[in-house]
Amino acid sequence: MSERETSARRRAAWRRAAWRLAGVAAVSGLAACAWLGVALARLPPLDLTAAEARSPVVLDRAGTLLRPFATGDGRWRLPLEPAATDPRFLALLTAYEDRRFRDHPGVDPLALLRAAGQWLAAGRIVSGASTLSMQVARLVEPRGARSLGAKLRQIARAIELERRLGKDGVLRLYLALAPYGGPVEGLRAASLAYFGREPARLTLAEAALLVALPQAPEARRPDRFPRAARRARDRVLDLAAARGVVPAAEAASAKAEPVPHGRKPFPMLAPHAAEAALAQEPGRAIHRLTLDARLQARLEPLAAERAASLGPGLSAALLVIDNASGEVRAQVGSAGYLDPARAGAIDMTGAVRSPGSALKPFVYAMAFEAGLAHPETLIEDRPSRFGASYAPENFDLTFQGTVTARRALQLSLNVPAVELMEAVGPARFIARLRSAGAAIVLPKDAAPGLPVALGGLGITLADLARLYAGLARGGGVPVLRRRLDGPAMPKAVLPRIAEPVAAWYVADVLRGTPPPESALPNPLAYKTGTSYGYRDAWAVGFDRRTTVAAWLGRPDGAGVPGLVGRIAAAPLLFDAFARLGGEPEAVPRPRDALVATTSALPPPLRALRRDAGPADRLRIAYPPDGARIDLGAEGGPPAGLALKALGGTPPLTWLVGGLPVTESDRRQAEWQPDGAGFVRISVLDAAGASDSVMVRIE
Repeated sequence: MSERETSARRRAAWRRAAWRLAGVAAVSGLAACAWLGVALARLPPLDLTAAEARSPVVLDRAGTLLRPFATGDGRWRLPLEPAATDPRFLALLTAYEDRRFRDHPGVDPLALLRAAGQWLAAGRIVSGASTLSMQVARLVEPRGARSLGAKLRQIARAIELERRLGKDGVLRLYLALAPYGGPVEGLRAASLAYFGREPARLTLAEAALLVALPQAPEARRPDRFPRAARRARDRVLDLAAARGVVPAAEAASAKAEPVPHGRKPFPMLAPHAAEAALAQEPGRAIHRLTLDARLQARLEPLAAERAASLGPGLSAALLVIDNASGEVRAQVGSAGYLDPARAGAIDMTGAVRSPGSALKPFVYAMAFEAGLAHPETLIEDRPSRFGASYAPENFDLTFQGTVTARRALQLSLNVPAVELMEAVGPARFIARLRSAGAAIVLPKDAAPGLPVALGGLGITLADLARLYAGLARGGGVPVLRRRLDGPAMPKAVLPRIAEPVAAWYVADVLRGTPPPESALPNPLAYKTGTSYGYRDAWAVGFDRRTTVAAWLGRPDGAGVPGLVGRIAAAPLLFDAFARLGGEPEAVPRPRDALVATTSALPPPLRALRRDAGPADRLRIAYPPDGARIDLGAEGGPPAGLALKALGGTPPLTWLVGGLPVTESDRRQAEWQPDGAGFVRISVLDAAGASDSVMVRIE
């Protein structure tokens, strides 16, 4: 037989063998498809409930992670969308694990043929030909043994996952379930644990390490086996460079970076607010709060440093409120959440404490509102006795003599505050605070008395901050909003702590309070307070936009010698306000505000007379308090309103919204309203007595 014939016969034999192989492959393929169809039909429904479980996370207003929590079984598995992942990580992942991920239906036929050939040649499984979809199937339904049956089940589940979730859904599951050692699962948890940053900002070396770890998460954990982790990372970089995913020079530079030798703590900003959010809605996976993570991160170390500088056992709290919306922008509950020596786990923004002088501005606001006084009214600061035994003294045990109400509040003088409280009435004062939403706590079985003007009651930092925010808002106290994902706030008439003119008077007075020592000049309206026994130091400040409240003290209520509001809390307040950025903006002045010197005031407002006594000597007979009076205001200019008083010493001065409108020697007068709405009408007599009512003009 010639060489040509021999060659022809060989070619014919190869062709027959190739056709036979193709036939076998076709039959095998058809059989495999039939088997997969039967297997998919026989497999129980795929249960993704456990796979979909994620760690609850608390986010700030911009979506920044404040604090994650472990799942019920102790795993860290944070939610992550592929779009929030570094694109280079995804490129490295598919290049290393599944080059044809976007093209196959869940199983890569070419990889299966390669694995089958390696199996036949070596007599054992060399490569599992696992796609990302098959790896997800193994993570969703873990199987201990590596067997042909388990592999076939993975193939069936991978195809089912692709049909059910699509490519992005499969990738989302992989990013959430991939193991990274210990209780850390998923790319986001691993990125935070090993690098302290979100997976959208990974370096090339970091991305390569996170691609390599899931193949052998325990053997390659960088916090335990850094050399093995480095070798695995470098193999990913070499393969990526060989396949053109990254330039060779960039891969070489990435290989020079060190691998982490330990795990970093997960973020824990605003831990008290985060815990409260989780307790409020325990079934929610993602909690969106109104906080600002950047501001929170600036204020937490500030509070910790200030408390540490004042001595052991002290804690600190800060609350920042957006006045317009009532949203809480920062909440520092303690000087260190994990510091047991300072009882850091206790949220002191919600603890009931004595406010000291921090409530004095609201005494003045009620006095201004009732027409008892004006910021320029003269008040006597002299040794005085109220009742049989109550004789208040100033903090420095001195007296200033005759001062204006403005100066008395700026210096936080005690006798003038008690005099105004006597005129306003302690019961009315407490009722006003409570009607504004403050949960006031009085000593057990004690009736409201004059000492409440100096802090003889209990209030929380959150409620105190709300009341001051009300001053910035013209008297309307906001409802604090802490969640962005909660129910919409109901539209309702907000409670008031003062009328607009009285609120502005107080804000204007407090804006002139001298700043604390070592603080930069800052036109911030603020007030301090020191509770009895030096247990609490307070400082609350506000401008048109923001209110900041600060507290310092021991959570156990023990006294701290020298803990004074102006010395300890005021610098903390000013430093916190400086971290907000920008200069404080003054509260706008109402058009009805009376700006005048003492001598230009109506005679009854020029000086507060001690013998004026309580406001019940003079009373308004008409209109009655709370009345709705139809003067035809809706259809045009309203008619005049008759004003009648009983008792008192003429001449009588009538005020509306704190502004004098008429003076008469008789007990009757008339006032012309300028429109519909709520108004406060007050009357003063020549002896300084007064009465006040709130009515609605319709």
